[in-house]
Amino acid sequence: MKRLTIAIDGPAGAGKSTVARRLASLLGYAYIDTGAMYRAVAWKAIQQGIPLEDAEGLTRLAQTIRIAFAPGENGEQQVLVDGENVTQAIRTPEVSALSSPVSAISGVRRALVAQQRAMGDGGGVVMEGRDIGTVVLPNADIKIFLTASEQERARRRWLELTQKGQTISLEEVLRQIQERDARDSTRADSPLAQAQDSIFLDSDGVPVEGMSPVEGVVNRILAICRERGERSLCG
Repeated sequence: MKRLTIAIDGPAGAGKSTVARRLASLLGYAYIDTGAMYRAVAWKAIQQGIPLEDAEGLTRLAQTIRIAFAPGENGEQQVLVDGENVTQAIRTPEVSALSSPVSAISGVRRALVAQQRAMGDGGGVVMEGRDIGTVVLPNADIKIFLTASEQERARRRWLELTQKGQTISLEEVLRQIQERDARDSTRADSPLAQAQDSIFLDSDGVPVEGMSPVEGVVNRILAICRERGERSLCG
């Protein structure tokens, strides 16, 4: 049975994690959230007191840190750092603020890209991030570039934060999204970019009658999987 390698890229808030997680579940594939890996390095750096200015120290950390993904009791993916469950710890505002600049450090990226490529070996993987189709898995069977408008991505992020009890304005979240976009697309090492052979999807609204945008995107990708030979979807 052919097991595909699926790369999903796009800017923050486009719905990559939701789509990738759902897609992996339906296919019985492993789901790899590469953003969580950069968050894990940021979290560990905070624990060890390594400042952002110490690029060499952060690179050494990324080279030695052991990051693993495991299924949780409720079906949600768990993130383990050196054997410790940090699933919730890496989602704090402090870690979120540090993860993007940490991800721009070339040595950190090289170390984690090596781990990500190893995870993608053999197929049966849905991997999402910013540079999966361009750098990490350039030979992926399917490449998706998923995006949405700044306003829609900010709205989704604002709803997520307020539901968690955080007090922040929609305008501030929009500003953060715009700053993140600029940082991700202009960094020297592996900037956010659409691979030439990727399929562009906009999650603002996918015209599939009776489905939510996320469901529409997932079903579009499942149809592509059938075309590319995923036998479990071929009846």
